[in-house]
Amino acid sequence: MFKSILVPFDGSPGAEKALNQAIELIHYNREDDSKLNILTVYRHHSMLEASLSMVRPNEPGNMDDVMREHATEVAERAKAIAKDAGCKNVHAFVSPGGVARTIVKFADKHDNDLIVIGSRGMGSVEEYLLGSVSHKVTGLSKRPVLVI
Repeated sequence: MFKSILVPFDGSPGAEKALNQAIELIHYNREDDSKLNILTVYRHHSMLEASLSMVRPNEPGNMDDVMREHATEVAERAKAIAKDAGCKNVHAFVSPGGVARTIVKFADKHDNDLIVIGSRGMGSVEEYLLGSVSHKVTGLSKRPVLVI
């Protein structure tokens, strides 16, 4: 069925539901070479955004470094969930950029057969004004997208 599935993961309840659905699809496949890619995207922060963002007080430094580190923790947590559920071929990735376009470019680059994405993620004011990431991904992707 699907040999390579991408799950964009931001740690939200919607992303966890999408991850669980992707795990079920991997198990349904019953093929050892089925691959699960997990992608956590973080946004580059300008100085203005950095001043408005919550920064961990014990971790001063470049906001991009803090965001990358947090994104890595989130992606690794998702990878651990998938491995604990019995998925063998799981890879976690972290990338900066605009979320929807980065997801679609990643799926193209890694030749994923399917993108499984939560209908609502962590959200932001921008999401309410411009639409959800899942909506943008379905509009941009030439690959099948399953919105959970």
